[in-house]
Order: sequence, then structure tokens, then C-alpha cells
Amino acid sequence: MISYAAVLFVAVMFCLPGCGVETAKNPRPEVDLVQIERERVLSAADSILGAPVVTVTDTVSPRSAGGRHDYYSEGDYWWPDPDNPEGPYIRRDGKSNPDNFLAHRRAMRRLSQMVPALVAAYKVTGEQQYGEEATRHLQAWFIDEETKMNPNLQYSQAIEGRNEGRSIGIIDTIHLVEVAQAIKVLGEAGALPEETAAGLHEWFSAYLEWLTTSDFGLEEKTHGNNHSTAWALQASAFARMVGDETVLEECRRLYKETLLPDQMARDGSFPDELERTKPYGYSLFNLDVMTSLVHIISRPGHELWIYETPDGKSIDDALAFMYPYIKDKSSWPYGEDVMYYEQWPVRHPALLFGGLALDKPEYIELWKTLDPDPSTPEVVRNYPIRQPLLWVD
Repeated sequence: MISYAAVLFVAVMFCLPGCGVETAKNPRPEVDLVQIERERVLSAADSILGAPVVTVTDTVSPRSAGGRHDYYSEGDYWWPDPDNPEGPYIRRDGKSNPDNFLAHRRAMRRLSQMVPALVAAYKVTGEQQYGEEATRHLQAWFIDEETKMNPNLQYSQAIEGRNEGRSIGIIDTIHLVEVAQAIKVLGEAGALPEETAAGLHEWFSAYLEWLTTSDFGLEEKTHGNNHSTAWALQASAFARMVGDETVLEECRRLYKETLLPDQMARDGSFPDELERTKPYGYSLFNLDVMTSLVHIISRPGHELWIYETPDGKSIDDALAFMYPYIKDKSSWPYGEDVMYYEQWPVRHPALLFGGLALDKPEYIELWKTLDPDPSTPEVVRNYPIRQPLLWVD
């Protein structure tokens, strides 16, 4: 049965196509994203047309404590103990275990690459085939009873011999952030059937409820470092999609009172990320996530691009800190990442969002030069915003 809230969501999506969260009204450098993106987007979307649907129900791990519809993953940096091969796994920070169960992660990342590309192509061309193809995948993942994923992450990033799932596994669904944005774009364009729009609203509302009230969700919110930032990005993206202003306001409060003051040093660095064995990659990831969060939650009266903490910290400081090291990685003074150092940087959304909001054309010029489509799985894992046409009008 379709709830009243779902019907209201459909009405808003179809009757008020201009609604949404506004960003700060700062001067914006001129950038023609359609011209920059058109060929790339259409090439990707055309290669996706007709691709098979793959959801969590296609592969089930025998180690999962959940059922067929439950998302399952295993902690990246946990390995068999050489001194006790049959015992609980042990941690090796920064080094991913290739023998982990990866099928659900791969399926979700695949979804996060396909649906946004298809919707970006629809936005550029207006051709129904792209919107219909995106809808086919969304229907299977979130609505169809035989193939949909349950709206929780109770069994994510489990550790063999230690637990059935962990709160930090919530970071896995950061790859649904751009999917939610794609759904929002399709809905505002009137390209979603009403029943599909209602079903998607129902799933994301249920997941947002779990994210903001479950023990795992609340633990992740207060975890610290990039995990708390990623929680806030997810909560804000899903809340904006379903129209939950209460959660959006909580994300604004969290950013101003906790994330910005607690995670950023006065020089704009993220000390918790610099302490990791991948300081460069994690600093870039947290910068992308935090700037994407600010992009979503800013609006008149909450223009968080220009917000400063009482001691003068701002998101501008974080961008200014990392910009020279993105432009010239050889100047990075904090040591190389233990893995995948050579694969960074990529075309970080932080540069585009920050360049537009803060009137920094040099950020945008650097963004244009970087790789928009990295293929290294570890990089793709930490690069969840890839289709700027969905985010910038």
C-alpha cells in the first residue's frame, strides 16, 4: 500500500519541479558543464543501455548472518591471523584483503555508476530511453519484491570470527548518494512513473529512518573522522530526496557544531585523516565528502560555504589547504599512502563545488584537467560523486 507521505512526495516531485535546496548566492565563475560533459556522459550511457540488472539477491555469501535481500560486506583491512588461521581476523590498516566477499559492494558501485550516468544523459538529451533504463535498475534494487535490497546495513563490514556487521559499514551506502540525486532529477523532470516514484520514496524513507535511529546509525553519526562526514552526506542526500527538513536541519547543526570544528585543524587539514596509513587519499576523500555535504545543505540563511566557526575555521580553509597538493602531488609533505598513492588525484567534486560557490576559477580549471573516470576499484570506492550535471544547474 502506498502511504500518504509517498503520495505527497509524488505530488511535490511532479508539480514543483523547481523546488530544492538552494546554495549560497556567491558570484560563480563561468563554466559550461554540458559542453564539458556531453560526450563523456553519452558515451557512458550508451554503453550501459541494455546491461543486465544486478542486485544483492544475485549473490549470497555463506558467511552472511542475513538473508537473501540483506546487503553484506566484510571489513577491508581484516585478515586471517597467521598465528591462528582458524581464529578471529586481525587488522592491517590500509591494506585491503582481496579475499573478502565483494559481490554486494561491486553491485552497489555498479548501480552508482550506471544510474547517474543514464540520468545525466537524459538531462542532456531529454531522450526517454535513458530515463527508462535508469528506472529499470531502480525498480529492481528498491521496489521489486524478488530482487530489492532490504533498507538497512545491519550486516555490512562484518569481521570473520568477531561480529556479524558493524556501524562503520554504513559508509558503504555512500554510493547511494548520487543515486538519490539522480532520482531527484528524474522526479523533477516528470520522468518517473508515479508508482515508481512512490516506491523509491518509501525505500529511501525507510533507510533514512534506520540511518538516523538505529544503534548502528547513531554510532556512525558520532564515530568521528570521514565516517561521520559520510553519514551526514548520506543523511542529507536522502533527506533532500524525500523532503525531510528535520534531518536536513540536523545535518546543518552537525556540520557547524561538530564536523567542521572537530575534524579540521586551523590550517585547513584533517588531522584524523593525516594519521592514517593513506593520508593523501583519505584527506581527499573527506574533503570531497564534506564539500558535497555543504553543497547539499546550504540554502539562504544557511550559506555554509561562507560559515566560520567561532575560532575562524571554514570549508574554504580545507580547500585552500589541499589545492596545492592536488595541483602538485610531489609537494605533499605527509608521506605516501601505503597503497594506491599513484592513482590519486582524480576529478574531485570538491574543486568544482568549491570553485563555483567561492568564486575560485583556479579550482575549476584544475578540476577540468583531472581524470573523471578512474577504474581502480579502491579509487572508485572513495569517489562517490562523478556526475556534476546532476548537481549543478
